[in-house]
Amino acid sequence: MKPDEIKKLDAYFKRVINPQAIVKARPRKNDSAEVYLGDEFLGVIYIDDEDGDRSYNFSMAILDVDL
Repeated sequence: MKPDEIKKLDAYFKRVINPQAIVKARPRKNDSAEVYLGDEFLGVIYIDDEDGDRSYNFSMAILDVDL
């Protein structure tokens, strides 16, 4: 994922989810980024270019023990 995309997604997550949200590049991956809230990993944002329109999918697993 390009640095300018990560900056835009970071601003979006800060505005919509939480001001402490952080979007970071993933090591050795260029099709996704990771989302953190402070030190806690929240999920992964994937790029979707399937229909010629770029969109982003946020995937977050919720463990039973966290409920």
